[in-house]
Amino acid sequence: MTGSRIVLPDAPSIVAGHGRAAIFTTDGELLLLSSAEAAARLRNLPPPLLVHAPATFRRLGLRGGPAFDLLELFAFVLPARPAAPTPRGLAMALDFEPRAGLEAEAALLPELAAALLHRLAQGRDTALNRDAAGLATRMGQAGWGWGPSVVAALDRPDARPSSEALRVWKLLPEWEEAAPPPPPSSLPVAEAEARSRLAAMLGPDAETRPGQSDYAGAAAAAFAPRETRGDPHLVLAEAGTGTGKTLGYLAPASLWAEKNHGGVWISTFTRHLQRQIDAELTHLFPDPFERHKRVVVRKGRENYLCLLNLEDAVAPAVSGLSPAALIPLALIARWALVTDDGDIQGGDLPGWLTELFGTGTILGLADRRGECIHAACPHWRRCFVEHTIRRARTAQLVVANHALVMTQAAWGGLDDSQVPSRYVFDEGHHVFDAADGAFSAELSGLETAELRRWLLGAEGGRSRARGLRRRLEELVAARPLLEAPLDAAVQAARALPAPGWGGRISADHPELGGTEPGRPNPTEAFLREIRHQILARAPGDDAGRGALECDVFPLGPRVGEAAERLARAMARIAEPVATLRERLLARLDEEADDIDAATRNRIEAAGRSLSRRVLAPLVAWQNMLHALGEPGPRSAERPDQILFLHLTRADGGREIDVGLRRHWLDPTIPFAASLAAPAQGLLVTSATLRDAGDVDPETAWESAEARVGALHLPSPAIRAAVASPFDYAAQTRAFIVTDVQAGPGSSPGQAIAQLAAAYRALFVSAGGGALGLFTAIRRLQAVHARIAPELEQAGIPLYAQHVDAMGNGTLVDIFRAEEESCLLGTDAMRDGVDVPGRALRLVVFEKVPWPRPDILHRERRIHLSGGDPKAYDDRIARLRLRQAFGRLIRRATDRGVFVLLDRQTPSRLLSAFPAGVTTRRVGLAEAVKQTREFLGQPLSA
Repeated sequence: MTGSRIVLPDAPSIVAGHGRAAIFTTDGELLLLSSAEAAARLRNLPPPLLVHAPATFRRLGLRGGPAFDLLELFAFVLPARPAAPTPRGLAMALDFEPRAGLEAEAALLPELAAALLHRLAQGRDTALNRDAAGLATRMGQAGWGWGPSVVAALDRPDARPSSEALRVWKLLPEWEEAAPPPPPSSLPVAEAEARSRLAAMLGPDAETRPGQSDYAGAAAAAFAPRETRGDPHLVLAEAGTGTGKTLGYLAPASLWAEKNHGGVWISTFTRHLQRQIDAELTHLFPDPFERHKRVVVRKGRENYLCLLNLEDAVAPAVSGLSPAALIPLALIARWALVTDDGDIQGGDLPGWLTELFGTGTILGLADRRGECIHAACPHWRRCFVEHTIRRARTAQLVVANHALVMTQAAWGGLDDSQVPSRYVFDEGHHVFDAADGAFSAELSGLETAELRRWLLGAEGGRSRARGLRRRLEELVAARPLLEAPLDAAVQAARALPAPGWGGRISADHPELGGTEPGRPNPTEAFLREIRHQILARAPGDDAGRGALECDVFPLGPRVGEAAERLARAMARIAEPVATLRERLLARLDEEADDIDAATRNRIEAAGRSLSRRVLAPLVAWQNMLHALGEPGPRSAERPDQILFLHLTRADGGREIDVGLRRHWLDPTIPFAASLAAPAQGLLVTSATLRDAGDVDPETAWESAEARVGALHLPSPAIRAAVASPFDYAAQTRAFIVTDVQAGPGSSPGQAIAQLAAAYRALFVSAGGGALGLFTAIRRLQAVHARIAPELEQAGIPLYAQHVDAMGNGTLVDIFRAEEESCLLGTDAMRDGVDVPGRALRLVVFEKVPWPRPDILHRERRIHLSGGDPKAYDDRIARLRLRQAFGRLIRRATDRGVFVLLDRQTPSRLLSAFPAGVTTRRVGLAEAVKQTREFLGQPLSA
């Protein structure tokens, strides 16, 4: 430490709330000002010290400006470390005692900066910081204000600017190829073994939870040997909140993997649960090195840092063509040296880094467009994706998401032919929705334009997009049998929408893009015709807000002709691509003795890409277009698939996309056929599999089985249910407020005013720690604008989806860290939030979450409701309410209040709440009073 100096910038500190802000001047003066006054004061001060510049400037009503953002310093000093992006969150991450109030937090910021620089000084001799001084000097040249402070802490005043540390691909370890693993054996996991493994994972001092042990024993049945091909063991296990189901199923899953030398794939719907499972696995593998070896979190390629994209981005940043990009790229490079797996979306890269520098800057470094060149890439042997693929082959437990797992099953593998035989689907109540997304198809402007870009590459502009010719040039060069179909495919791809298609398909635009002079682009012509049909027939908002959709049949007079032309154009793309793929793969046999391993890998990868990114969508689109030429379905006929037209619009009426969509009426049919039937065992689990509104328990189970595809398998599912250990009667209160919703004659402004007043009063009565849920984004934004300043005055910070310059994960991290804060959100917050303790003690739901009344829901409630469409709607609403209520109590010591601000809530929906919960219909004043009393808040709150 000798010689290191802590040099802080000569800058004021600022912490902004809603409507006011605190400034701590360099003279030690603390100022509490209105937002407008603080913004005016900043204009005459040096760049400030702050936390999360975009969010701070937005609250001050400023567009932005130079600043010393502590988050940037944190990312440099402690890359891959989590921290909520607030003064309190940074304080907790640095082992400081958090301070309450804007003034106290503003005064704390210089101390946090000094602490970070001190940590950097302590670690200046580590491998991570070997080139840090030269990098910081180079970042300083690019405008990074922290540069001199970092160089001083590292005691390198003579450091010369260096960009070498940006070239992180030279420093990363290479993966080593290994023999493919043999198939797993089929030894069962006995119920007693599962219970014993669970006890060992928990340790002798763990709290005794008989329900958890019972659950683990029941889950073991999913790991029995399969007796008949196509007839897997399917266990449906409902585990009430607090059962401890994660460790409950990890016990038999890990034991089966260990005994049989195979892997179990654990699938979740939300990223948060993936992180939670990864954390729970410390009980099984406390040693981080062992855990890294045996457990893999697997995601799609678009989630990982692409080293070739990083190299492409670094070159202009270093040369000075885009100096502003150098700072985020330098922070990414430092993170890449210490990351666990290179995941830049939901991994150990802080989500707020994307918020600071823009989505395009950070997420653009991933292979989001499917342009990987595999073994032709100079960084292939250091690639994060390739590392993860190889780890997954030998891992005991692979944690993934529903969409990826279903896609893998449909394709017969992801990056290889590996398909699991054992699955656990946590958050099993989302299997239906996940399958709906995975097995649907969309022929739209954006989808077809993306295929054109994938085939042709960038057509002007500054895009780095590589076309098919460039990606395959080394494989097809000087091979006429390969060059000919490649040339034909590239030429035919010009029938797809050209750049600028969105403006041309409007009815008042005279010209469409063309494949050749005088011939309009067939895709754009089709899109124009279906857009015309949607606008003519769709009921919707004449002001131009929200999505519009309409039925396909009866078909518009010119849509059928346009569809026929487009189908022929797509066939002209598919035929040469199929030929190219066939001839490429033929090289593997014809030149088997001469092809090296890298070339073989490239050819196999190219074959997969052509099949999945070109042929599969083209086949689906051609089938959809041919269906338009067939007679429409009869009204009473149950269709297998639903076709409809959809126009996506942003607020203000700006059109984003238009297309033809196809969904399975029952998406669990392809789920069962492609994933469940080939598997040997599946466990589908959730706290909300069954609908408590079904009076007959058998009916409740049958409904749950229908939602996960169990009815499409030969043998019946094995059912198990473990009740929640929580005493909901003592731990919770539930109210339906009867005097908030405005009457039929009320204006929208009056309704929002009543709604905002209710949220404000309830949030204050709880002293914060509240989650406000909405079914519409515009109402959320309107309520936020009305209540945020008043809550700030009461010492309650308010955060919101679609308002704050932060992603959902960041918002939840802040909400969890700041016990007095409140959070407003929509569906993602209802399903994906796990906030135990006092940080979440009140849930306020704006209205009953009825299903969206769209065409797809209309068909499903007719054909999947068993003749009772009303009960179908009720079941969906009850399960959503049950999920929302489940956010409230996560531990035996939690207490919480659930409030529904919908006086028209039918009593038949109240069975959504757990046994013991008594729902009271009261006025707002009474709900506020009882909330305050139950949560122990003083009357002055």
